[in-house]
Amino acid sequence: MEAVKKQSNGWISWILVLGMAALVLMAAVITVRSKSHHSAAAPVPGPPGAIEKKYGDALNLALQFFDVQKSGKLVGNKLSWRSDSALDDGSERNLDLSKGMYDAGDHVKFGLPLAFTATVLSWSILEYGDQMKAAMNLKPALDSLKWITDYLINAHPSDNVLYIQVGDPDIDHKCWERPETMAEERPLTQVNSSSPGTEVAAETAAALASASLVFKTINSTYSDLLLQHSQQLFSFADIYRGSYSISIPQVQLYYNSTGYTDELLWAAAWLYHATGDQSYLSYVTEKNGKAFAEWGIPSWFSWDNKLAGAQVLLSRLYFFGSKKTSNAENVALQRYAITAKAVVCGLLPDSPTATTSRTDGGLIWISQWNSLQHPVASAFLALLFSDYMLSSQTPTLSCNGNSYTPADLRKFAISQADYVLGENPMEMSYLVGYGKKYPLYVHHRGASIPADANTGCDGFKWLNSTAPNPNVAIGALVGGPFLNETYIDSRNNSMQGEPTTYNSAVIVGLLSGLVTTSSVVQSFS
Repeated sequence: MEAVKKQSNGWISWILVLGMAALVLMAAVITVRSKSHHSAAAPVPGPPGAIEKKYGDALNLALQFFDVQKSGKLVGNKLSWRSDSALDDGSERNLDLSKGMYDAGDHVKFGLPLAFTATVLSWSILEYGDQMKAAMNLKPALDSLKWITDYLINAHPSDNVLYIQVGDPDIDHKCWERPETMAEERPLTQVNSSSPGTEVAAETAAALASASLVFKTINSTYSDLLLQHSQQLFSFADIYRGSYSISIPQVQLYYNSTGYTDELLWAAAWLYHATGDQSYLSYVTEKNGKAFAEWGIPSWFSWDNKLAGAQVLLSRLYFFGSKKTSNAENVALQRYAITAKAVVCGLLPDSPTATTSRTDGGLIWISQWNSLQHPVASAFLALLFSDYMLSSQTPTLSCNGNSYTPADLRKFAISQADYVLGENPMEMSYLVGYGKKYPLYVHHRGASIPADANTGCDGFKWLNSTAPNPNVAIGALVGGPFLNETYIDSRNNSMQGEPTTYNSAVIVGLLSGLVTTSSVVQSFS
C-alpha cells in the first residue's frame, strides 16, 4: 500500500456496541456449567472432523501467498516467477536481514505488521494445528512462520536494539520493479533505548513468544532461543516506553501507531502462556489491567490494535483455568472474558448489541482501505471464542438477554469466510486463485511484471498496462469491496486491490478453524 493508506482505521466507532458496553458488562453474563471455570479441564487434542473441501482448497492457496512475499534466498521455491532477492539486506551493519517478507505489493519490510503476521500465524497453528495437519497444510505454515522468526531474531542483535524496517518506502514507492532486480539503497531503521518503539518491540516479543510455543516440541533449542529474545524484547519495550511513531515520525505515513499499551498486554499474555511465569499474568491483571485493558469497550482486532486479540487470548485462561491465580487475577480474567464476549456479541448479526457496521450482504465493514482486514480478523476471533466455549463445555453465552450457542458464533465466522470466497453480490472470490472469478489486476509489483523483464526502477508501464498480471499472486487476499459491495479490478486501485501478509495471517487462521467439520482447540500452555 502507498503512503497514508496503510494507517489503521481500527478506532472507527462501533456505535451500538460502545453505547451498550456498560449494559453488556452488567447484564450479559457467560453461562457456565456449575463446575468452576477455574478448575475447567484444559482442551485435549482430539481427532479433527472430516475435511471441508472448499476451506481446505482455500487454505492451501492462502498459505502460498507467504511464498510470494518471501525475501532472501528461496530454498525449495516452487514459484517460477519468484527467485532470490534482497540478499544484502542488513549487510552494512553486519547483519543478515535477507529473510522476512515484503509487507504488501511493495518491497519494504515493515516490522510492526510483519511481527503481527507471525503472532497470528503462531496462534493459528497452536489452536488449529491438528486441523492444518489433517488438511496437509501444517508444514507450509511452519515453514512460513520460521522464515519470519529467523528474520526477527536477526533484527534483534542486542538487548535494547531492534531493527524495525528495511528499505526506504519513499524510494521504494517511486519504483515499480521486481524484487529480484531492485538495486536501490535499502537503509535500516532501528528503535533503541534513546529512540524507543514500545509497540513494535512488544509485538515482536509476542511473535517470538507465541512461536516458541509452536516450536517447543519440534525444535526445543530454537524454541528456547525464540523465548530468550522475546523476554529481552518485552523488557526493552516496557522499560523504555515510547511510541515509534514519535521516535521515528516518518513511520506515520505508512504504519502509524495509535498507542502501545495494547501491545504490552498482548506480549505479556503470550509470555505467560509460553513460560507460566506468574509475573506476566500479574502484569496483565493486577499491575496494568485496569489502566491498559479498556474493559467493557469492544474494539477491532488489527495490526495496530491488539486489545480484542488479547481479550480473547486471556479469556482462554478464564475458560480453562490457570494453575495459580489470586482473587484479584481471577476478577481481572473475568473482565477480559466479559469484554471478549462483548466483542463477539457485537459481531452476531441478530444480537441486541450487533454492530451496524456491515454491508447489505452481511460483511463486517469498517474501512474502505483494506476493507477485508477487520471482518476476517473478527471472524477468526469469533471462531476461537466459539471453540473455547465448546472445549470448556460452556453451552451458551448471553448478549443482553439473548442466548447464543457456539454454533451461532461458528455460523457468523462461516458467513465472513464464504463472503470472501465468492458468496457476495459480485459473485467474486477475493482470494486470488480461488474459484472461477477472482482479481486479475492485483496491485503487486512482482506479479505485474514478466519474470524475464529487467526494468530497473522504471517499470511503470507494467503498472499502467491494461493486460492482466502475467504472474498470479497465488493466495493473495486483496483489500476487498467498498461499502456498496463493488470492486474495481484495476492495478492502480491499491485501496481495494493490494494484498498484505497480515491479511493472509488472519484468513489462514480463519480457514484453519473451518477446514474440518468440527474443531476443538488444542492445549498449548
